[in-house]
Amino acid sequence: MAWLCDPPLLIVWAVALFLLQVTNGAEIFLEWHVAINTTIKPVSVDQPVITINGMFPGPLINATTNDNIHVNLFNNMDEPLLITWNGIQQRLNSWQDGVSGTNCPIQPGKNWTYVFQTKDQIGSFFYFPSINFHKAGGGFGPIRVNNRQVIQVPFPKPEAEFDLLIGDWYQTSFKDLRSMMKTNRVAYESPPDRMLMNGKGSYLDPLAPTHESFTVTQGKTYRFRISNVGIAWSFNFRIQNHRMVLVETEGSYTKQITLDSLDVHVGQSYSVLVTADGSPADYYIVATPKEYDAKESNGVVAVGVLHYVSSTTPASGPLPSGPDPFDLHFSINQAKSIRWNMTAGAARPNPQGTFNVTNVTLSQTFVLRASTAVIDGAPRYTVNNISYLTPDTPLKLADHFLNGSGVYVLDEFSTNSTNLESMGVFFASGKHKGWIELVFKNDLDAMNAWHLDGFGFYVVGFGEGEWSPKSRSRYNLFDPVVRSTVQVYPRRWSAVYAYLDNPGTWNLRSQLLKNWYLGQELYLRVFDADPDPAKERPPPDNILLCGKLEIIAPAPTPAGSASTAPSPQIQIAW
Repeated sequence: MAWLCDPPLLIVWAVALFLLQVTNGAEIFLEWHVAINTTIKPVSVDQPVITINGMFPGPLINATTNDNIHVNLFNNMDEPLLITWNGIQQRLNSWQDGVSGTNCPIQPGKNWTYVFQTKDQIGSFFYFPSINFHKAGGGFGPIRVNNRQVIQVPFPKPEAEFDLLIGDWYQTSFKDLRSMMKTNRVAYESPPDRMLMNGKGSYLDPLAPTHESFTVTQGKTYRFRISNVGIAWSFNFRIQNHRMVLVETEGSYTKQITLDSLDVHVGQSYSVLVTADGSPADYYIVATPKEYDAKESNGVVAVGVLHYVSSTTPASGPLPSGPDPFDLHFSINQAKSIRWNMTAGAARPNPQGTFNVTNVTLSQTFVLRASTAVIDGAPRYTVNNISYLTPDTPLKLADHFLNGSGVYVLDEFSTNSTNLESMGVFFASGKHKGWIELVFKNDLDAMNAWHLDGFGFYVVGFGEGEWSPKSRSRYNLFDPVVRSTVQVYPRRWSAVYAYLDNPGTWNLRSQLLKNWYLGQELYLRVFDADPDPAKERPPPDNILLCGKLEIIAPAPTPAGSASTAPSPQIQIAW
């Protein structure tokens, strides 16, 4: 039977169907096997490296706005495991966040499937293991979230894109490092031994088994997605005889500024455009740690190669110079120059500037002071004098099934003043659909970085000394960049705004692994009493139970494998 329809009506139906497909996104199925590998030796010593499907770093997740990601994760390690998705907001779905406050760990020999959506996001991110100090052993990898076809990218399509995961590295086993966290020397001092680029050592280190290299064609422009996947050091990134155009950070398009070098702090991600406008040769790609004198050993500095396709000239000469690693003013001024591109669309067709903070009314202010303490004879890191104590039952499960009984006391600790020095379950209320101001104060002499799961926040201010309400007069409320990790300079403060429209239980943490592992974190409960799933999703059908809920857990089902259905071809708009 033929359909009898006017052509305009057919067009309407076609457009409606297209928009429905765009909104829902593609289904991407991944199967990951996480295991220990002792043969990789990134710094030429025997040590366990955490791999995914045999890869270090792990495989790329290449998605588009609103795609649904299914990751069936098999834990082939000898201890419990969780993976978190740094910067992916898990809209209405903190059940999939992959941190100790929201998920029971995947036990050795078991598998569990994460299912989450890249809802209303674009940009450069990464994933990593979140418990048991595993990040010091690897297990991290890149995430790209591309624009939908209907939204224009605010720069010409590059010739190619490169993922560049850079971070510090210890040549000690992550298990040994974890054990040594009980000593003041290792907990508070003991810098890393090396820096790696995509899991590889320095081009100049004769002991490095291999180094990273990118091949380019003269006259073409390339996008480098750079992430600091380290556990302690910020770094400065630069390419010999080439300049960079900054275009994106953690899901926000930035005003395009040209840079000779870029500071990237722990947990942060950036996109830069690099045009191969030099003579055909090889050039150094360099990352040097901040707040550390790396001149003593070339192995400490990460060095890779930008290789022109027709080059017969190896990289040579001195490494390109960068700012003094102890020059805070350079870093602060650069941070202040990174602004939001107010006219570009991102995950939505609306210009980013549609969502601004020029006239918001604050509902809450948290002033969070990060420091150290010795509690019960052991070194700890603290927030407002509280060192977080991880309960056996994840907070999200305790909140949903037990009303918190026997697991936590909500708002037990102050979020804007110091508490009596202790260890405890720091769980604070956030007002749903209210604007929160987070002021991170760093009492230490080393750089820190703070991250909020579930949200992007507006970086409105950096300052020195003590913060007070008068400090708001120096905020940038016109075009602050939106991101999920902000650096906090030594003996200084950083301020951000966030709109708490994403109900759930969300981790607020130091991105420095020692700090986080030894208690510098808290959780934010953003609660909406409306049971409508459109407000917050119910627990997943495959939920893992542990702690106080383990006794009611059903018998485990046999481990299955992920669907082998091919993922739809990703369409990227330019």
